[in-house]
Order: sequence, then structure tokens, then C-alpha cells
Amino acid sequence: MEIIEATPDVREVYTAEIPELIWSTGQVSYEYQFGTREVFDHAVLGSWPMDGTLFGADATSLAIEDGALMGIEIGMRGTEYKSRQHALALLWKNLIERGDVSKQDFFGLLERADHASWLNPAIDADTYYIHALAVKPEYRGKRIGFHLIDNAINNAKEQGYKKFQLDVMSDNPAVEFYRAVGLELLADTRAPKPAAFGVPPEYRMGMRLS
Repeated sequence: MEIIEATPDVREVYTAEIPELIWSTGQVSYEYQFGTREVFDHAVLGSWPMDGTLFGADATSLAIEDGALMGIEIGMRGTEYKSRQHALALLWKNLIERGDVSKQDFFGLLERADHASWLNPAIDADTYYIHALAVKPEYRGKRIGFHLIDNAINNAKEQGYKKFQLDVMSDNPAVEFYRAVGLELLADTRAPKPAAFGVPPEYRMGMRLS
């Protein structure tokens, strides 16, 4: 198994597999924000080839074995999260113009995403932030997740980051995995409107790197 960057020459090979991996990291939250799986898939597939966007391949590491995609890690400088989110504006414009997403879908998404944003505390510039870490079900139990997060931590240290953080839904079994690799609970955040839909509290977990 090797961990490689999703460079332009390899990203197209795995495009179709990316939405399901990201969806698996927080299905109920994504369902709340995007409204439907179809809208979510359009957003991820549109964002993936666009550098500087929230689901961009340029922020993604891939765990590969014999050409098969086993898992992914999407990570960025903490302050990039908002700028990558804002960079999706052109994507939404294109999706609406093509008829892939309706204006009603888009405005509903904006409102629900604003409600859900209260689940995620601010992220500092000296923080490496994992936006998504996922392993395909058939490869779980083989330490793929450990290798992905260990690679991210080592890269963050080499790049001079002082903190390492991520958000995870409080009912996600991955919470114990993150504790096992040294992350501690920093915040337990609740938001009323997502909670009414069934979205559980969010945990901000992290560690100091220096």
C-alpha cells in the first residue's frame, strides 16, 4: 500500500469513487445540508477537479494498493476551509446553468449549511485541518486509516504546523480511533436546527504538534 497525492495525472482514475467515500464520513450531516444525495454528488464531482475548492483533489491524499483505491484524506491549512468553501460559487453557478441543480436546491443548501456551520468552531492558520478521512468498508481493519492519518500528521509537522485538528460526529465509531492515535476532545458543539433533523453533536478533536 502507498499513499500518493491526487495529482492531475491520477485523479481522473478515481473520480467516480470519491463521493461515496466522503459521504460515508457524515451521511446524516451531508443529507441535512445538501438535501439529496444527487445534489451532494454533483457538488463533490464538480469540486474534485477544481483546485482550491472544498472537495478539491489538490488537497487529497489517496491510499492505493495494486491500483485500487482504499481510502482518502482531504486536509488543508485551517484558514483555507472558508476560502475553499467560497470557491465553490462558480461551481454552483455552472450546476444551476446546466440544470443539474435547481435554484431552490441551492438556496435551501445555503440556508441549511449556515445552520450547520455552528457545529464547526473556527480553525486557526497554524492548524492542519482534516476535512475528510475515509476508508472503503472492504479495507477497514487493515490499518489504512492509521497510515492515512499518520501520513497527514507527519506532513503537518514537516510543514511547520503547530496544531492538528478535525471534526467528527459524536456518534461516529471513528471517535475512538482518533483517541487511539493521540487526538483529544477539544469541543462538543450542538446546533438546534440540524439536531432537529437528527444530526448529532460534533466533536472537534486535535493535538499539538509542537
